[in-house]
Amino acid sequence: MAYTTINKSTDYFNTKLYSGNASTQSITGVGFQPDWVWLKHRNGSTNHNLFDAVRGVQKLVELNTGAEQTTTDKLSSFDSDGFTLGSNGGINGSGGTYASWNWKANGAGSANTDGSINSTVSANTTSGFSIVKYTGNGSNPSTVGHGLGAVPKMIIIKNLDQGTDWQVYHASTGNTKGLLLNTTSAAFTSSFWGNTTPTNSVFTLGVGDVNTNNINYIAYCFAEKTGYSKFGTYRGNVTTDNTFIYTGFAPAFWMMKNIDDPTNWMMFDSKRRAFNETQGYPINANESNAEDGGATGYNYDFLSNGIKLRGSNNNFSKDNDYIYMAFAAAPLVGSNGVTAKAR
Repeated sequence: MAYTTINKSTDYFNTKLYSGNASTQSITGVGFQPDWVWLKHRNGSTNHNLFDAVRGVQKLVELNTGAEQTTTDKLSSFDSDGFTLGSNGGINGSGGTYASWNWKANGAGSANTDGSINSTVSANTTSGFSIVKYTGNGSNPSTVGHGLGAVPKMIIIKNLDQGTDWQVYHASTGNTKGLLLNTTSAAFTSSFWGNTTPTNSVFTLGVGDVNTNNINYIAYCFAEKTGYSKFGTYRGNVTTDNTFIYTGFAPAFWMMKNIDDPTNWMMFDSKRRAFNETQGYPINANESNAEDGGATGYNYDFLSNGIKLRGSNNNFSKDNDYIYMAFAAAPLVGSNGVTAKAR
């Protein structure tokens, strides 16, 4: 499969940190108009807040089992270089520090009829990211178009109408296993994906809460792009001289999960930790807890071509299998053949 070389990763993904002011404020410096914005209070215990351009800027889903909410005091616009916040303390409280992770898709999306279920898709085929909204039909199996033109390596799906779990497909666990982004559960046998691997045009839905009749869903789909994104697996060894994870780029963002044991989905990024050989500060996707600044055993280095684990914490590097998703700060080598530098 041919890939488009991405020389500037921050045209498609960027982490932006900011401080709250308990009023309205525009957050700039993202580098593009984001279509998916994921916000988390770093020094306070509040839910993860996720917004996207397909559902609309005032439509919120939290990383818990709640249904979609309509908000008027959180996000008010996706802007050319970031986004504008309302005064809600969960995303913009006085004295609060916050992380935002931002992805570029393709705006509000358009109709897609590739699957047996029609969908609305906002797809960026260069970066391999799409936002897909669809309404279930309760038929097993069914297919949904994702618009990527490449096979997704990871898909995250949420029922918008009911208080249910976030379902995760990852290529490393395959089409007979499921994961739940909002819990610590290990990988489990599942029929969510109809025992069928996604294709370059559709993903398949089987039984379970990914395709209930007349229920609305949102799916975030990721195809792997050389030098920009990686969706893989590694095995820990419970030592301080631990595993090296080759990504082919200097990472900007890394989320990982032990698939053998019930542990957290841990999120790391290069903005909250500016240099190597220091303690990493995980934010757990499945928890509302603040950033864990007191955690031990989470030492790692973001290198020019991957991630070197140097910690021995069991949640991080036990002798188990882990899946991960990672996005680049800069590719290892650009289209001109020159080693790229992080931006």
